[in-house]
Amino acid sequence: MCGIVGVLGDHEAAPLLVEALKRLEYRGYDSAGIATINDQRLDRRRAVGKLVNLSDALVHDPLAGKAGIGHTRWATHGAPNVGNAHPHRAGGVAVVHNGIIENFRELRSFLADQGVGFETDTDTETIALLANHYRDQGLSPRDAAQKTIARLDGAYALCFLFDGEDDLLIAARKGSPLAIGYGEGEMFVGSDAIALAPLTDRISYLEEGDWAVITRTSVEIRDTNGTIANRAIKTIQIDTARVDKAGYKHFMAKEIAEQPVVLQGALAHYINAGGDAVTLPDPGLDFSKIERLTMVACGTAFYACLVAKYWFEQLAGIPVEVDVASEFRYREPPVTAGTVALFVSQSGETADTLAALRYMEGKADKIVSVVNVPESSIARESDLPLPILAGTEIGVASTKAFTCQLTTLAILALDAAKQRGKINDATLVQMLANLRGLPGLMNQALGIEDKTKAVSAKLAETRDILFLGRGAMYPLALEGALKLKEISYIHAEAYASGELKHGPIALVDKHVPVIVMAPRDGLFDKTVSNMQEVMARGGKVLLITDHKGAEEAGAGVWDTIIMPEIDPFLAPILYAIPAQLLAYYTAVAKGTDVDQPRNLAKSVTVE
Repeated sequence: MCGIVGVLGDHEAAPLLVEALKRLEYRGYDSAGIATINDQRLDRRRAVGKLVNLSDALVHDPLAGKAGIGHTRWATHGAPNVGNAHPHRAGGVAVVHNGIIENFRELRSFLADQGVGFETDTDTETIALLANHYRDQGLSPRDAAQKTIARLDGAYALCFLFDGEDDLLIAARKGSPLAIGYGEGEMFVGSDAIALAPLTDRISYLEEGDWAVITRTSVEIRDTNGTIANRAIKTIQIDTARVDKAGYKHFMAKEIAEQPVVLQGALAHYINAGGDAVTLPDPGLDFSKIERLTMVACGTAFYACLVAKYWFEQLAGIPVEVDVASEFRYREPPVTAGTVALFVSQSGETADTLAALRYMEGKADKIVSVVNVPESSIARESDLPLPILAGTEIGVASTKAFTCQLTTLAILALDAAKQRGKINDATLVQMLANLRGLPGLMNQALGIEDKTKAVSAKLAETRDILFLGRGAMYPLALEGALKLKEISYIHAEAYASGELKHGPIALVDKHVPVIVMAPRDGLFDKTVSNMQEVMARGGKVLLITDHKGAEEAGAGVWDTIIMPEIDPFLAPILYAIPAQLLAYYTAVAKGTDVDQPRNLAKSVTVE
C-alpha cells in the first residue's frame, strides 16, 4: 500500500524515481507524483491514475534535478485526485507519506490557530504544513523534521525534501516499512528493496521509531529515544527476472505457472536430502510442550491458517485457534501457558498482523511467523521466522505465496505430529515423499488451463457465484471466492457444504453457478448429497474433482474440471490451482485489471 522512493544521485532524478515507482505498482495505487530540487528550488508533478499519466505529464512539463522523492498513493484520507496526490508541499517543504496520522485533526487545529490554511483533505498535508511552520520559526530542516515527527501519532513512513537542500533527505518510520539504499556517492530511500534493486543491492531497514538524516555520503539513524542507532547494511539478492512478466500477459499468470518451481525450492529448504526428516531453522520448536497454537493472519493468509488448523488438530492433536488479525487484539483474548502464536503474512508488513504479533509479545511462549520477506518487520520481531521462499509476488491476488504458505504449514504440522508421537517414522517418510511429489502434480494440474478458460468465459456472464467445500476444502472454497471477487468483481461467497441447507440454498437458481471443490476423499459422499440438493433446485454445479470423483458424482452436473488424484492431506494445496485459474480467466474475459484490481493493495500497511 502506497510506495515511497527517494533519490540523492549523480544523474537526473525524475527518470529514476518513475522507474522505481513502476516497481512499486504492485502495492496498489490511484495517483502518483514526484518532487525534485533543481537550482536549489523545489518543484513537483502529480497525476491521477496509472504511472503512464505521470510520465506523460513529465514529457510535457519536465522536472530537472538530481535529488527527489516520489510516491504512489492508495487513497485513505481524501478522494484520489491531483490535489490529494503526493508529494504534498507547504512552502519549502515536500513530503511523501505511507500510513495514517491519527491526530491530524488536532494538528490541523493547532496550525489553524497559527493562521495556517489548508488546500487538501489529506492527513499528509498536515505533516508538510507543520514542518514548514517550524521552518518559518527559524529551525533547520533537520530540526523542523525532528520536531514534526515527534508530534505525529499513528502509522507512517515518511521522506522529506527541502527547498535549497539538494543533498538532504530525512526519512522516518513507525508502523510502515522503509529501507535505505547505499550507492557509490549516491543514497536512496524506498518502501521495499524491490524499488531500489536497479539502483543498489546494499540495504538497511529502519526499525520502529527510527528517523534518518541522509546525504549522498552519510546516513545518521536515530531511534525513538534520539540515540544513534545505525542499522546493519545487508546485501540483498533480488532476482530481477521475477519482477518481469517473462512473456506472460499478466504477473498473476506468470506466478500461477511458477508454483511447481517455487514449491520445489520450499520443499528442499525444509526436508532433508534423505527425505526422512523436517529441518527447521534454529531454535526450532519443541511441539511436545505446546498446549495450544494461536494462528493469526489476514485475507488469503487467513485461509491458509484455516487449512492448517485441520492439519495440526488431526495430525498432531494440537488445539488450534485461528483469528482474523484485524479483530484479534480488540477482543483481548486470554493467553494460557504453553501457547505458541503463529503469524502468516506474505509481505511481513501487514499492519493488523504486526499489531497482533506485538499484542502477543510477552504473553505467548514463542512467536513464529510464516513470511515471504525475511527482512520484514514480522520476521524480525519473531522468535522463529519461517520463509516460504515464493520469490517476489507482484500480482495483488496472491497465488504462489498462498501455496508456499500452505506447504510450509503442512511441513510444520508433520514435524509436530512426529514430535508428539502421533505418526511414526515410516508414516512421516511416506507423507514427506507425497509432499515432494507435489510439484509434479501441480504441473499436471496446470494442464486444466484450456478447460478452465472455456468455463470462465461462461462464469464471466454471471453476477453471483457460490463456492462449496468440506473439511480442509472449505477454506479452499473461501479462497476461490475471494480470488474471483477481488479480480473479476463478481459477487462470490463460500460456504461449508453442510451449511448450504441452513440458508444459502435460498440463493440457488439457474442463474447462480455453484462451484464445488471435492476430491474423492472420506467426505465426498456427503458433498455429493449437497450437490444433489443444488441440482434439484435447478442450480448449475461446476464440480472440481478427480476421475474417481467424477465417475461417482453421476450425471446432472453443469460441468466438471478433472484434477490429478492426490493424498487428501495435500489436496488443499493442489486445488488452489483451479481456484486461481478460474478467477484469472474470468477476470480476463471481463477485461478487468488483473494485476492491480480496483481499490486493492498488495501490502496493507495501514489499519
